[in-house]
Amino acid sequence: MIALVVSMGTLFAWALVAGRLARWSITAPVAMTAAGVVLTVGPHPLVTVSMTTSDAERAVEIILAVLLFTDATAVPEGAVRAHHRLLARLLLVALPLTVLAGVLVGGLLFPSGRWWLVALFAAVTVAVDLAPAAEVIKDGRLPSWLRGVLTVETGLNDGILAPLFLLCLAGADAYGDVPQPTGNPLGDALDAVLRAVVAGALVGRPGGLLLRRAWQAGWTRPSAVRLGILALPLAAYGLGVLLDGSGFIAAFVAGLCFAPDVRALPPRALHLVEDVGALLSLALWFVFGELVTQAFTGDFDGRVVAYAALSLTVVRVLPILLALVGSGLHRADRLMLAWLGPRGMATIVYGLLAFNGLAPVDPHAADLVGQLMTMTVLMSLVLHGLTYGPLAARYARRADRYARRADRDGGGRGRRGPR
Repeated sequence: MIALVVSMGTLFAWALVAGRLARWSITAPVAMTAAGVVLTVGPHPLVTVSMTTSDAERAVEIILAVLLFTDATAVPEGAVRAHHRLLARLLLVALPLTVLAGVLVGGLLFPSGRWWLVALFAAVTVAVDLAPAAEVIKDGRLPSWLRGVLTVETGLNDGILAPLFLLCLAGADAYGDVPQPTGNPLGDALDAVLRAVVAGALVGRPGGLLLRRAWQAGWTRPSAVRLGILALPLAAYGLGVLLDGSGFIAAFVAGLCFAPDVRALPPRALHLVEDVGALLSLALWFVFGELVTQAFTGDFDGRVVAYAALSLTVVRVLPILLALVGSGLHRADRLMLAWLGPRGMATIVYGLLAFNGLAPVDPHAADLVGQLMTMTVLMSLVLHGLTYGPLAARYARRADRYARRADRDGGGRGRRGPR
């Protein structure tokens, strides 16, 4: 209970001075992580949180379910229609290339021949989350089209990676150091994904249809609609588990099926589920602070630092730049899209689930995944949190110079937006 009091007290204190702290890129995730580190460090910490129990694992999955549902429903439809070609490049070309690059880097740094394990490293660490640089979405120095594209990419890529994560975890689990019972773990994982898709569709599509018709008929109120929406990811998660599928994938599919009905619902209908997801994620950021203190105790593998640095730079940047060849975007736009790939909540949750899944069969691999997850997110908080502001200012100055040059010359060779 003391962990709840302390973490929520930290959040309240941050809320009082959030505007001032934003000048130094101290976002809520940064504040909660710092509090988690300070309060859990040392031989006799003030707060201890165990994330290795089955109840804790279930709680982490529920948090991920709410976040994935929110991501799927909050994707602006106008941005998808307007920039569908660019988004296809990012999600259908760049994302697979990013995973492949992560696998290759993992194989070079950890040459054990266990490709399922290095694939799991990639699945855990490549999911993009704007939380470490959350102000980018509101920053008027960046064009609205770029912010919209980033919103859609970050909203969908962690859900797209969820089935891959389950398959890689099943493969790494099956071929760990401890022999596993005979069976087909990869087939079981694929079956769990298919069951989750069914569960999500059974909840999301009828749920959206019923809420829309009830609102249009005047049978309900905005507050009740918001509560009804919050019930959908939890119901999808529960049904997915009951069907022996993945609960968080079911919640993501439910969000995709529910999204078309959002426009017919009252304004701000998604605010409650978004706020609940944000609150739950901030509590997990506090737990992440404890994971940081644990990562540097015991046997720490120095290769983890190299992997995290490469994952945040080469593994993200090169695939994006390759996918955007021929897109017509100006070089500054391509570089900004490539760099803005921070890691956050999805990486933390996938890392915790992978740690708990591998710990019984391969403790060394479990520790390695935990260290990789922790170092990648920690470095992202520093790199993206501190560099985003100066880069946005430089981007705005270049855009102004480009616009003046284009006005003077009557055109320009590059493009400042997608085609």
